[in-house]
Amino acid sequence: MKIDDLIAIVEEEFEDEIEQGQLKADVKFREVFDWNSINALRLIALVKTEYDVTINAEDIQQSETVNDLFRIIDERMG
Repeated sequence: MKIDDLIAIVEEEFEDEIEQGQLKADVKFREVFDWNSINALRLIALVKTEYDVTINAEDIQQSETVNDLFRIIDERMG
């Protein structure tokens, strides 16, 4: 898995809230769009569907940037 793949998938899922190309590895994703519990659930479901990896709200809360979240997902993929 590459971080660019994760970014593309997240941008597609949240296309109604963020512009294509707005997310980058070092971007604080909660600052890019309206972050709330619904969006957290959408992200959790997206990661499970696309990568068969389970993340939780705590993982998201501990991640400041897209890269932080990527590292958690990549680590759990093995």
